[in-house]
Amino acid sequence: MEVSAAIRTLLAVRSYKDKPVPDAVVRRILEAGRMSGSASNRQPWQFIVIQDRDTLRKLAQLAGTGPYIAQAPLAIVVAIDNSIRFAVSDASRAIQCMLLAAWGEGVGSNWVGFGGMEGVKDLLGIPAALDVLAVLPFGYPVAALGRGRKRRKPLAEIAHRERYGRPFE
Repeated sequence: MEVSAAIRTLLAVRSYKDKPVPDAVVRRILEAGRMSGSASNRQPWQFIVIQDRDTLRKLAQLAGTGPYIAQAPLAIVVAIDNSIRFAVSDASRAIQCMLLAAWGEGVGSNWVGFGGMEGVKDLLGIPAALDVLAVLPFGYPVAALGRGRKRRKPLAEIAHRERYGRPFE
């Protein structure tokens, strides 16, 4: 899928088919995150790939906003070195790249978490120096999704030319 099409059509997916994501696709998703830009090339992220059904169920219990993780055939936990000043923004860039790469492969996902993930650290043996930023469940969507049917504000309402208040038209 062309990048602009992936950006335009990417939707949150919270229901997954019982179909594994092939290792080659998992690798491409990880590579998309790894190749993302970061401030001073610090690359403050660690990616933990989870495919074990029992661990996925435990992650779903620990991540209060993501019970659907239990259905996913794959999750990638993103941990960051918070001593690095731009770790959150850098890892957020990596996450978005992974979501787009997955979408281009027909694999859906959603960002779960953003703080309060100490239980996930304990479950996965993540060192104390790292924080869990997100759990990303991945899988093939159960339902056909309306690609491109997003409700977004018009560009003139959110983009400005030269100064705030001068709509970019």
